[in-house]
Amino acid sequence: MSETTAAAEWKKTACILCSVNCGLEVQTGGEDGRHIVKIRGDDAHPASQGYVCEKSQRMDRYQNGADRLSSPMRRRPDGSYEAISWDTAITEIAQKFLAIKAKYGGESILYYGGGGQGNHLGGTYGDSTLKTLGVKFRSNALAQEKTGEFWVNGKMLGTGIHGDYEHCEVAVFIGKNPWHSHGFARARVLLREIENDPKRSLVVIDPRHSETAAKADYHLAVRPGTDAWCLAALVGIIVQEGLVATDWLARHTTGYEAIEATLKRIPVSRYAEVCGVDEDLLRRAAQRIATAESVSVYEDLGIQMNVHSTLNSYLQRLVWLLTGNYGRKGTSNAPVPFLSLAKASKGDTTVGKKARRVERRSPVANAKIIIGLIPCNVIPEEILTDHPKRYRAMLIESGNPLHSLADSQRMRQALRALELSVVIDVAMTETAREADYVLPASSQFEKPEATFFNLEFPRNAFHLRQPLFEPLPGTLPEAEIHARLVEAMGEVSEKDYAPLRRAARFGRLAFALAFGLAQMRKPNVARCAAVVLYRTLGPTLPKGMAAAASLWGLAQLYVRGNRKAAARAGFGGPPLLAGEKLFRAILGSPSGVVYADSEYADSWQAVGLPGHRINLHLAELLPEIEKLEHELPQRDPEYPLILSAGERRSDTSNTAVRDGGWHKKGLFGTLRISPQDAAALGCGDGEKLRLSTRRASLEVTAEISPMMMPGHISLPNGLGLDYRRADGTVVRLGVPPNELTDSTRRDFLAGTPWHKHVPARLEKLAREQAA
Repeated sequence: MSETTAAAEWKKTACILCSVNCGLEVQTGGEDGRHIVKIRGDDAHPASQGYVCEKSQRMDRYQNGADRLSSPMRRRPDGSYEAISWDTAITEIAQKFLAIKAKYGGESILYYGGGGQGNHLGGTYGDSTLKTLGVKFRSNALAQEKTGEFWVNGKMLGTGIHGDYEHCEVAVFIGKNPWHSHGFARARVLLREIENDPKRSLVVIDPRHSETAAKADYHLAVRPGTDAWCLAALVGIIVQEGLVATDWLARHTTGYEAIEATLKRIPVSRYAEVCGVDEDLLRRAAQRIATAESVSVYEDLGIQMNVHSTLNSYLQRLVWLLTGNYGRKGTSNAPVPFLSLAKASKGDTTVGKKARRVERRSPVANAKIIIGLIPCNVIPEEILTDHPKRYRAMLIESGNPLHSLADSQRMRQALRALELSVVIDVAMTETAREADYVLPASSQFEKPEATFFNLEFPRNAFHLRQPLFEPLPGTLPEAEIHARLVEAMGEVSEKDYAPLRRAARFGRLAFALAFGLAQMRKPNVARCAAVVLYRTLGPTLPKGMAAAASLWGLAQLYVRGNRKAAARAGFGGPPLLAGEKLFRAILGSPSGVVYADSEYADSWQAVGLPGHRINLHLAELLPEIEKLEHELPQRDPEYPLILSAGERRSDTSNTAVRDGGWHKKGLFGTLRISPQDAAALGCGDGEKLRLSTRRASLEVTAEISPMMMPGHISLPNGLGLDYRRADGTVVRLGVPPNELTDSTRRDFLAGTPWHKHVPARLEKLAREQAA
């Protein structure tokens, strides 16, 4: 096929820059045929339906980043790196992990990562390595963003939920700007529909006059860090003005009597003053929410990485639950996951009833473990100590904690204090540059790949992306890396594979029976199920698709656990045959496949609490509501401004795209500051300033923005990366925000960091300093 012909072919894939993973069609080409040259939305994708935003146009910067790795790297004593062979790397790493396990136990090894915004398949194979090593502790980015919300969800509903922003009469966004951060399919289309429909309303709680807030009917512009008082005031109004859906609560919930008195005592007028929102506006917003036919609420990092993080998650749920907004069209419902991330985070692949909850704590900091994840903020504390149970080694996969976690200086110190650190990634990231070994993975476009962010209801979709390119020479897919590791550790071998390979020659039904029997007879095969599938079933799959083998096992587990939803989507019948049919559909649907078709009654069955009734009384958080009356917001006189570190903007995505060369003109990576604060400081647009927090001082470029209220400043997310160009020069665009954040400022329960509420100050640089 000629290059011209090849370039004209549109190939199916997906965006990897946010959790929505919109379906894309791309053309590939360039001099070496390894470039993504054109991108458009995929109309056939069952969730995104052709939608695409401008950020997807940066995919080639990820695929062809100059700092991609093409050989395993080993750190020398002087801190430099040398290329080594795969055989050497695998052998040395396996031996060192086993030595640490033998000396200290598997609980001394911490696993971080397992996938980013677009790559979760590797994590299914990583599970084999972790079980081989007996790893007990895991963490990833969810543990610095979402675990407080997950804990509240578990206590109140016992299931994951997602709003219906396509059909709701009122949409409420708290600490979220979906115009840039998305979070649900076709976000900008739906925002415009709500804006232009006089029968619908948009409520936004955000200090910033963001692109979404500009479209709002009710913009509750809270002072930074006062969301809890705003949300408590809304709850107080609903209760005190008799707006509670009393009959609905009686049918569907428990615990209201235990919280009613506290909510009746909320001093609404005083809390309106605290949060800086006009009381009349608060009352009108509460009235609009309470009288709507349907309400969907989305909380995001603006409150999840802020003071009162877990309390905010509780209060906002009370707003829509007290008004009866669950389990019907236009409200929150319980999507059926293809693979539960909450269970996967614990290494749990069982089907059936939920296991009894047993509270676990981290070994040194005694931090609460939620959905199997230790809080990211305590990782340095778990290492930089002489405690006998401290972590001695880390395996880091598709994650860059030195850049993305709070207090980068301390995280850097912790990584170097380990006896062994291994990174699996596509590029020489900030974290990789401190590790003992770096193993180069093939890119997300060089292997089959998928995510488990499946949040649609009632019809939920899964998209297996097929590779666009051959793997970069010297790289391996994570499936192969983990297979080699567990084999080098002696956990599985050809002796385990041979009978299954023979069975696979007679078809997948014969293979399924043989695989099930092998799992029952051999615990090592059960522990390393994904790797065994990769080595035995993988070679029978279409060319380049061997790493999709773990999905065969997940398809079988899914249909066994969700037979009705699977059957309504077309995958009914005996579970073994239904799972096989689903797997064939996944392999044969380059735009994705609808695997679950739910009914609204299913959302009630999904409520995993006694009687399928929602619990309104969280004994751990009710006292926190009462404390609000006495513990008012405090400002640090030395650091009088509040910095939001990590704002989503049109010119940011995530750290997967390390090459910022796509940005050609205008300011980039700026510090946004209000006109009032700029005037007080005497600075102009584009002027260099010194930004200081209690952890560090960095030089920033000012952008005067009417979006910001006085006293509030913001830096974008995903910038400040040290990117090595092809000529060897290192460039840094923007500011690394976590050089400024403090890991000790975190939520009392979930340990989530307060990235969006960092006390700071600004100073003008002298002219010669700025130069």
